[in-house]
Amino acid sequence: MKILVTGGAGFIGSHIVDALVSRGHDVHVVDDLSGGYRDQVNEKATFHELDIRDKAIHSIWQANRFEVLFHLAAQMDVRKSVADPSYDADINIGGLLNLMEAGRSNGLKKVVFSSTGGAIYGEPEHVPQTENHTLQPLSPYGITKLCSEKYLHFYKETHGVAYVALRYGNVYGPRQNPHGEAGVVAIFAEKMLDGKHPTIFGDGLQTRDYVFVSDVVAANMAALSYPQSDVFNVGTGVETNVVQLFRVLRDALAPEMTESFAAGKPGEQKRSVLDYSKSETVLGWTPQVDATQGLNLVAEWFSQKKAANS
Repeated sequence: MKILVTGGAGFIGSHIVDALVSRGHDVHVVDDLSGGYRDQVNEKATFHELDIRDKAIHSIWQANRFEVLFHLAAQMDVRKSVADPSYDADINIGGLLNLMEAGRSNGLKKVVFSSTGGAIYGEPEHVPQTENHTLQPLSPYGITKLCSEKYLHFYKETHGVAYVALRYGNVYGPRQNPHGEAGVVAIFAEKMLDGKHPTIFGDGLQTRDYVFVSDVVAANMAALSYPQSDVFNVGTGVETNVVQLFRVLRDALAPEMTESFAAGKPGEQKRSVLDYSKSETVLGWTPQVDATQGLNLVAEWFSQKKAANS
């Protein structure tokens, strides 16, 4: 198939591009390199350095008539979305609409959308949170992801474009960008290797469902094969708090380091953990990497990267 991956130079996107290329698909990548890296793009994929809001997307689509869109490009920082909701919406909603308008009359049959399970539900009324949980996002980022899912439903009903929305837990793994405020695992790992104390915001007892990037890639491949439209959680069903995360990485990278705390940040919820039973039953997907195993793999990857750059 002819497939377009937005954000394909980024952390999750580049892994998805690798998986699609290995399966023999004709893959194109659109990425503005604001958070991704050109050298992470598979050499067998065609690369377009472009913002997803750029109208040039339309001519690229007309020339290539992509059948499937994997949409990962986004403003993904919850704290930044709280500070500047308009900027968040411009990228996350405006960018999606630009892509859908380019695709709907130029061959687009299906969208696999990277949504959020952490931010879309809000504070849990029950745990683990199922796809039927009340949707009360606490941040503009979560609101734009929910809005995007609603737009995808519109395009399915009005233009016949199928979609699968994958609501991720907190994704982590090799290639995660340690710069900025999103991606706590990568941020902590790099700081520890540099001999700096990572900051734990709040009491550190806030929990997230950490899902390893290889499991997320597997969910995307299952979604590509799924013939209908639906929404699925992609998580592990296990809560890990920030102090636990810190200690696993510390034991692997900086055994003498102690915790360092600062005041909590607005827009962040206290708990998040996802029920993946629907993904298991319908897509045949289950997570394979637990948090301790995955965090140690991350520690090893960042250590090797630092050694290679020394």
